[in-house]
Amino acid sequence: MKVKGVISEERIALPEMKDQLAQVEARRLDAGQEMSYELRQSIEHANHLSKTSAEQSRALVDKLLALEKMKPDIAFRIANIMPRSRDELRAIYAKERYTLTGEELDAILEMVITHL
Repeated sequence: MKVKGVISEERIALPEMKDQLAQVEARRLDAGQEMSYELRQSIEHANHLSKTSAEQSRALVDKLLALEKMKPDIAFRIANIMPRSRDELRAIYAKERYTLTGEELDAILEMVITHL
């Protein structure tokens, strides 16, 4: 499939992508169309790695964006990975120019745990 141009761009979390891919899969199956290898792999990847529902991941992203040292990229990365330890969370923040305190890390981890 060749992409001729990007019409719009929007960030979505992995569980949201899983729901959208499920809709595409259902449309293809209803129409009797064959799914490409890339589409099948994308669906399998999203199903395997998605750890929560689309609604919960969007709520988590919204709560994370309310924090002071949170960028949209990091908020979506946290919602996709759903880290469960400080070390996993530090790995997400590894490229940033600032570090988080233990209290800030714990607050983020509590948000993640409540949205699992």
